[in-house]
Amino acid sequence: MLFSKICIASDHAGYDLKEKIKDYLIKKDVPIIDLGPITKASVDYPDFAKKVAKRLLLRKSDAGILVCGSGTGMAITANKFKSIRAAQCYDKKSTILSRQHNNANIICLGSRMINNKEAFSFINYFFNTKFQGGRHKMRIKKI
Repeated sequence: MLFSKICIASDHAGYDLKEKIKDYLIKKDVPIIDLGPITKASVDYPDFAKKVAKRLLLRKSDAGILVCGSGTGMAITANKFKSIRAAQCYDKKSTILSRQHNNANIICLGSRMINNKEAFSFINYFFNTKFQGGRHKMRIKKI
């Protein structure tokens, strides 16, 4: 695992998957900070995306996981912050490329788009894939 300090958050649509991801990572002895929500009650996804992004900016976490219904709203919100590269990951290739080419630091997952097994798989790819640097580093500097 390339990151040692990981945080996670969701909205109400992503709550169940967030909890399953947390359990999965805890069973693998991966420390994780849950930034909410703590129930399935309706919440606004931007509030939770901002919590994860700000935690990374303050260097309290190295990487983040955001879960909503599609992954899109979380990614849009998190990417408003400088130095945040939140990637909506929906298959193996999109997940690996988000790390290799974009050095993504937040994985965004859609609970209505993928199942638990896929989510766990994408998280493994995300947290174990190295950034390739080189020409990709120059491109990221342009963001």
